[in-house]
Amino acid sequence: MTLENIRDSLPDYARDLKLNLGTVLTPAGAPGLSERQIWAVALACAAASRNSAFTRAIEALALAHLDAAHVQAAHAAAAIMGMNNVYYRFLHLVEDEEYKQLPARLRMNVIGNPGIDKFDFELLSLAVSVINGCGTCVIAHERQLRQHGTSREAIQSAVRIAATVHAVARAAEASKAA
Repeated sequence: MTLENIRDSLPDYARDLKLNLGTVLTPAGAPGLSERQIWAVALACAAASRNSAFTRAIEALALAHLDAAHVQAAHAAAAIMGMNNVYYRFLHLVEDEEYKQLPARLRMNVIGNPGIDKFDFELLSLAVSVINGCGTCVIAHERQLRQHGTSREAIQSAVRIAATVHAVARAAEASKAA
């Protein structure tokens, strides 16, 4: 499987997605991110897309750029944010301050010990949180990254990868179903 194969498998109506996928997964198309960060974000976002065939294809491509710890962390970010984004989105949407005072009582150990650089994991968590639509988590992860010195350009690059990878996963799934 190559990136070109993935792009060619998309329907004609997704031409812009084909072009964007070819761009955002390159250092020139993702300013501020290393190749390892690009592919870790792409894999975390593919896993968050819920399209298992697409996730496997992206993982196969990512293996040329990621070690086992980064592959594991990408899947861990998709998993933990799948839980956290639902929980913290509820806290935001319910608009009842008493819920925010209650302990979450959810294990989130991987956030403290992700097996990769903590701020790289923050980047993955931000990208997945954008896909899952949790404003509270997006704000928290973006603030952490900015406080650590991550540029807005790098953060925007991660979000552009998230947007593109998610849209490609959805288009590929819709095309397969049709």
